[in-house]
Amino acid sequence: MEEIKTYTQKERDWAMFCHLSAFAGYFFPFGGIIGPLICWISRKDESEWINLNGKASLNFQISMALYTVLLIPLCFIIVGIPLVIALAILELVCIIVASIRAAKGEVFKYPLSIPFIQ
Repeated sequence: MEEIKTYTQKERDWAMFCHLSAFAGYFFPFGGIIGPLICWISRKDESEWINLNGKASLNFQISMALYTVLLIPLCFIIVGIPLVIALAILELVCIIVASIRAAKGEVFKYPLSIPFIQ
């Protein structure tokens, strides 16, 4: 049986911000990577929970950027367009779910995430 850990409200809030900061990508180029990176770097030493969620969010955003770049050539033969749309929907849903789970102190494993940062 897995041990359940309790985290302070501040830890849960910052973990949630690590995920929500990915929405900066909708306003700034590379904001989806820079937002979680800034959140994670500024608070990673304060808590194991913030460190875990920051790395998860950053790994997911880097993975999504990589998948998007790989799908761009497929858009020229139309196959990539629905795939890019599906990827965008997956990213949006995962960010929201991860944020809610982090705020509750629950672990969320992003699908399709490559663990670049261990």
